[in-house]
Amino acid sequence: MRRSKPSRILSRSRSAGEGHRASAISRRQALLVCAALSITADADEPVRVASKLDTESALLGNMILLALEADHIPTVDRLQLGPTNILRSAIIAGEIDIYPEYTGNGALFYASESDPVWRDRDAGYAKIRVLDELHHDLIWLDPAPTDNSWVIVVPHELAAEQRLQSLADFAGWIRRGGRVRLAASAEFVESPAALPAFEEAYGFMLAPAQLLVLAGGDTAVTVRAAAEGISGVDAAMAYGTDGALSVLGLVVLADPKRAQVVYAPAPVVRAAVLQRYPAMRDRLATIFRSLDEASLRRLNARIAVDGERPPDVARDYLGGTLQRR
Repeated sequence: MRRSKPSRILSRSRSAGEGHRASAISRRQALLVCAALSITADADEPVRVASKLDTESALLGNMILLALEADHIPTVDRLQLGPTNILRSAIIAGEIDIYPEYTGNGALFYASESDPVWRDRDAGYAKIRVLDELHHDLIWLDPAPTDNSWVIVVPHELAAEQRLQSLADFAGWIRRGGRVRLAASAEFVESPAALPAFEEAYGFMLAPAQLLVLAGGDTAVTVRAAAEGISGVDAAMAYGTDGALSVLGLVVLADPKRAQVVYAPAPVVRAAVLQRYPAMRDRLATIFRSLDEASLRRLNARIAVDGERPPDVARDYLGGTLQRR
């Protein structure tokens, strides 16, 4: 009978071992469940989509918002949140997740305005992409094949009369005694990257009497002054993709010497958010690659001139691409 005792002890020992193994398995299962729940919670965390205040930024921000929603990605609408400095601070602080920015602003962000790299579309994009990922874990997705930099515009009639197609033609006309009055913002007149850059590159100089300096930077006011000849204005600062240019019969003077920084719009997203929703990269690339200058001018005009709402214009343009996949 004594032999039965070890057997009972061994039996209890086996039961205890099995219990320990079962407990360990339960703990592992609990950890796996917690991890799965954590991943699910992260995946369901909404993406905060923001934009700047202007017409084009609102349009592009709405395109991003609609595209993400079409892919069942939860979103929070933070569109038209503020100017560049507010958006930049917000995405670095993690207060927003994605917004449309312009490659040329890399010169401002990294205090390198004199670096010629920003005047080259591809090189400027490559530089800001590397810098922002390295310093701020921000990812620049594919940009649109367009440039929203500062330009000078003149009425179509004047361009035809004086044979003005480029800033070289414009400079030559001024040097020959051409009478011109340019409507612009104080920033355009004073910033080394704006009018002074044009003047230096093309060899002309506008006297104070040839300038109508307007408060703020609203190009809708400057281009209308040029189109209607207000206060003797027959030239104006504008942005390359302003929607009112074709409607008002204004001609953009080409910049063959690349005096201006290239401002190509592209979505900028926090790396952690792109990791959660990697499909947004291809979806947004398809949209932004389709936005050439003619397309953006036309879409901007529907908002700025015709009075349509940015989300309506964005939805109409995206059309079938918003079909849920």
